[in-house]
Amino acid sequence: MPDIDVSAITRTVLASTFVLTFLFGAVLQRTHFCTMGAVSDIVNMGDWSRMRMWVLAIGIAMMGTGVLAWAGLIDPVRTIYAASRLTWLSALVGGALFGFGMVLASGCGSKTLVRIGAGNLKSVVVFVFLGLSAYMTLRGLFGVVRVGTVDAVAVTLPTSQDLPSLIANGSGIARGTLQLGLGLAVGGALTLWALAAKGFRTFDNLLGGIAVGLIIVAMWYVSGHLGFVAEDPQTLEEVFVATNSGRMESLSFVAPYAYTLDWLMMFSDKSKVLTIGIVSVIGVIAGAAAYALASRTFRWEGFGNAEDVANHMVGGILMGAGGVTALGCTVGQGLSGVSTLAVGSFIALAGILAGAVAAFRYQMWRLDRMV
Repeated sequence: MPDIDVSAITRTVLASTFVLTFLFGAVLQRTHFCTMGAVSDIVNMGDWSRMRMWVLAIGIAMMGTGVLAWAGLIDPVRTIYAASRLTWLSALVGGALFGFGMVLASGCGSKTLVRIGAGNLKSVVVFVFLGLSAYMTLRGLFGVVRVGTVDAVAVTLPTSQDLPSLIANGSGIARGTLQLGLGLAVGGALTLWALAAKGFRTFDNLLGGIAVGLIIVAMWYVSGHLGFVAEDPQTLEEVFVATNSGRMESLSFVAPYAYTLDWLMMFSDKSKVLTIGIVSVIGVIAGAAAYALASRTFRWEGFGNAEDVANHMVGGILMGAGGVTALGCTVGQGLSGVSTLAVGSFIALAGILAGAVAAFRYQMWRLDRMV
């Protein structure tokens, strides 16, 4: 067996991650791709354009992930989304908390990074509070509450919770075939729905949807194929290099906030190394900043008043706690997770959307009371 240079593979994975997330940040800055904005446009104006952009990205991600799985290049079961224990209440409650928080904080985890890159100082505050809350929910006080409450409510399935595995378990059809078939069928239907509106098919809308979807797929390939080592020379066990979860990872922007803060604060500790999550955070900010500067859209922006500060602080806390509880955010569950066709990801996505709508209703109620 030839010698395996894990360090070289790690460098390749991290460099690829930076390039992809740099592009991700630049695309989001140019196209205004934003889940919170998509929900806001529907609730406040009845405009579905940005929602179609997001749905297009989901469709592309589903189809691309299905093709990679069918070709044997990745295995979606080896992700945090595919556990046989379905913590449905955590997904629903955590998603709702995240959705409500992202409205108060003027954007989700990925949008916060993009806004930082474009000069928004309010998003720096959100970053800190989201990261601290996420860390507390992973390993601290909030984590104890999470494990003792919503995480205790679960259903144990006979196989991993992704739809291809569940159907394969009862039908005898090969899981890879089902991953491809369902990915193309569901993803194709979502893509066609997004493209059906003639007014939607502008350059920026197509760029946002297609590019974001392809970047999710590319990250699965980088982590699940390029970064997969069947036998680590040190441990003699299989490993996905440069991951915090120890499993195949695509993009997500909640727990990586916590890991980034930890890396920055404990930088002199040689055990604290760069991972896909940390590099993703850096890459998105850098990409958004580069596009904002090049397009002359970079603007310093601060808080308007004390209530504005409080809303963003509370929003960050809710997103950190909710995102970790739900195992992801609008990108982590709403794109990466649903691209694997995991049942829990669809539940978390429903919770996020419900929480966002509730937050907008709350803001409208607040405005009515002030009149």
